[in-house]
Amino acid sequence: MRAFLALTPPERLVDALSTLVSGLKCGRHVDDDDMHLTLTFFPDVSLAELEELNLTLEMIRTGPVPLHVTGVATFGSAEPRSLHTVVAPDPALVHLQKKVETAARRSGIDLPHRRFVPHITLARFPNRMPPEDHAKIGRFLEAQGDFQFDPVMVDEVVLIQSTLSSDGARYDLLETYPIA
Repeated sequence: MRAFLALTPPERLVDALSTLVSGLKCGRHVDDDDMHLTLTFFPDVSLAELEELNLTLEMIRTGPVPLHVTGVATFGSAEPRSLHTVVAPDPALVHLQKKVETAARRSGIDLPHRRFVPHITLARFPNRMPPEDHAKIGRFLEAQGDFQFDPVMVDEVVLIQSTLSSDGARYDLLETYPIA
């Protein structure tokens, strides 16, 4: 199965991000309930591996971590794939990410080697977009690229299963781990 460990932003941040992205008139916007900051992604994980990981995650107590949104950007320059918030790589956030990644590897989970880029995805774009959608994204970034939101604290990590479909991914909460 596909799954990931993430932080779920507090409702007041989700509300602000939802209002922000409503100004973008293209792409497939992420539902409010699906907004998250991925700590580590498991492209193919077994239930046995998740059970092993569960034991370790129940013991992680790093304390709450701040999410500080410092801007809006895209992944993919010539052909943007997604629009996301830029989240400051606070030392507490980076420490938590390294701890959960290490816990996953020690549980036998084979993880892709990716650099941690803290972000919250707001919208996804098709592989090919008409020029007018490129222009809309450009205008949106010009107007909103410096969007900021005061740091908010998150005190739990969530384990989410991701099921792909033609309508995009469906997320199902599997477990919650308090970190405070």
